[in-house]
Amino acid sequence: MTNDLNDIPSIALEWHRGGKGAALATVVETWGSAPRPVGSQLAVSGQGDIMGSVSGGCVEGAVVVEALEALEDGASRLLEYGVSNDEAFDVGLACGGTIRVLVEPIGAGFPEDMLAELVATRAASTPVAYTVDTTTWERGVHASEMFPDRFKSDKSGFEGATFVAIHNPPLRLAVVGGVHIAQSLLPMARAAGFAPVLIDPREAFASAARFPDTALVHDWPDAALDAFGIDARTAIVTLTHDPKLDDPAIHKALASECFYLGCLGSKRTHAKRVARLNEAGFTPAQIGRIHAPVGLDIGGNTPAEIAISIIAQITQVLRKS
Repeated sequence: MTNDLNDIPSIALEWHRGGKGAALATVVETWGSAPRPVGSQLAVSGQGDIMGSVSGGCVEGAVVVEALEALEDGASRLLEYGVSNDEAFDVGLACGGTIRVLVEPIGAGFPEDMLAELVATRAASTPVAYTVDTTTWERGVHASEMFPDRFKSDKSGFEGATFVAIHNPPLRLAVVGGVHIAQSLLPMARAAGFAPVLIDPREAFASAARFPDTALVHDWPDAALDAFGIDARTAIVTLTHDPKLDDPAIHKALASECFYLGCLGSKRTHAKRVARLNEAGFTPAQIGRIHAPVGLDIGGNTPAEIAISIIAQITQVLRKS
């Protein structure tokens, strides 16, 4: 849900507080080849402004009408729409499907203080779940401990009559070393839903020409990672082969709650790395967090193939651990 939300809740809150009025429409269930996944949202103001999407254009008009009516009568509603094969083809799908959309007017339906809590928690990059019982319209904002499996899979959905909307912080990837593998890895990371950054003090390696559309940090890795702010939705990969650059990043990663740390190098290289980490005072349990040699063993040997193996391993750790 995280990648589809953008700042739609905060936009709805801003419109409501600005006197425009606002309603939130959320995809809560899909069947077939629905245009937008569960969790996709559309904000509608009382003046007809819209932001976001629940169907890629197939049923947006009908949802806007329902949202404006919800602002008039103050009642939330659960709607169901079918998307025909022709409509699906227009938005790039092979076949049609069905979606259910929850429409909630802010204030009368979705309490302003609850939406403000949700927006503030998201802004602090703290995982949070919003729930709404579609029979009683009872709502709540909950910590991630309430739905650990859903937070792990990043999957919103129904539990009985209650819709659980998962708001995870964004996935991030910090790559240390502007090498050839990174040139393949960073675009793959973006495609997989990560916000990547490349860290390398050597500007000739981490240049805009070699890494277009990439956030570049020309600082020593330990300082860069301090500024980056490692959290539990962060993956870190070191690729330089140079202990002067890799080791400071590894130290920061092992002292953090990052969910993944992978380090390029052979088994012999890693053995030397382990010896240095032992000397630096890291415990066997901490050192055991490192995935090295980095990536799943798929037999790859080109930079692109190694990048594929790294993204695959990051995804495996994220979803299965």
